[in-house]
Amino acid sequence: MEQFPAGRPERVADYPRPPALLESAAHVRVEALDQVLAESHCALRVLETFHPPTVYLPPESLRLELLQPSAGTSFCEWKGVARYCDVVVDPSGPAERRLRRAVWTYPEPTPAFAALAGWFAVYPALMDGCWLDGERVMPQPGGFYGGWITSAVQGPFKGDPLHPELR
Repeated sequence: MEQFPAGRPERVADYPRPPALLESAAHVRVEALDQVLAESHCALRVLETFHPPTVYLPPESLRLELLQPSAGTSFCEWKGVARYCDVVVDPSGPAERRLRRAVWTYPEPTPAFAALAGWFAVYPALMDGCWLDGERVMPQPGGFYGGWITSAVQGPFKGDPLHPELR
């Protein structure tokens, strides 16, 4: 695990490539479909150039009964093959609610990201809300990205339509 200077704003332009993986003891809370999906003081942050951090949570911090495997995978040159999950409330009832492909995990990541194995990340834009140490997170622009933007993170960010050079 790498260290990133603490105590000052983080400029995503200064994040490394290949990405860094850092431990975090920040309080993370995720709400989806009127449920607390996850809560933890143990997270891993992936820091990649021009991306706000992506937060990964250990399986024991999630309500796994709300997750259902989803079809399809994606590939990250750094982390490997990601698998997706839907968030589902009342799956067999008349009021089923579902967020499709809202959560992802790397069951068998590359050796450099082995610590992510079995941990989960969410798309903040699809959640009711995500909080980091009590601050509500803004989602990274663009439908594909799962970065968490807080007041401690400075852009410009990949996916921002005001910065097409970063797409």
